[in-house]
Amino acid sequence: MVDYGTNRLGIVHRHFGTGNTPAVSSGLTCISEQTGMERDVLISHSDKRGRMGRERTDLLRGTLDLLILKALALEPLHGVGVSRRITQITAGAFRVSFGSLFPALHRMEEKGWVEAEWRASENNRRAKYYRLTSSGRAQLRAEERDWSQVVKIMTAAVEST
Repeated sequence: MVDYGTNRLGIVHRHFGTGNTPAVSSGLTCISEQTGMERDVLISHSDKRGRMGRERTDLLRGTLDLLILKALALEPLHGVGVSRRITQITAGAFRVSFGSLFPALHRMEEKGWVEAEWRASENNRRAKYYRLTSSGRAQLRAEERDWSQVVKIMTAAVEST
């Protein structure tokens, strides 16, 4: 199992650096452990613009998918619950905007990784709840394996002389 705590994410954060990148955001925000400042984490190209001058950190494509799959591994959740769970399992390091979360959930539903059903939320509002399918659980295992491999490779590369 992959550790999604600050240790693993801190390694990835340090390895990908803090250079300036184009003003494009995926809607996933990373909170720097060192400065406490928010940074946009680029995991895909979306059309959010206008955040010039902010530091950004690039992460690999698929990071959002992995975090969503991991968030849904325990129990079905509605979209806001998925966002909250991601913040929780990353110890507050990542926050996902709804503009990124819901298209990703829809895409995952189309791929058969999640199924959705409408039901009442904890505050009695109608909400779409997402749950992992067996295909989604298999995808989560594959994503965890791939992520662990990337971390090992990047750690070795960065620590090499």
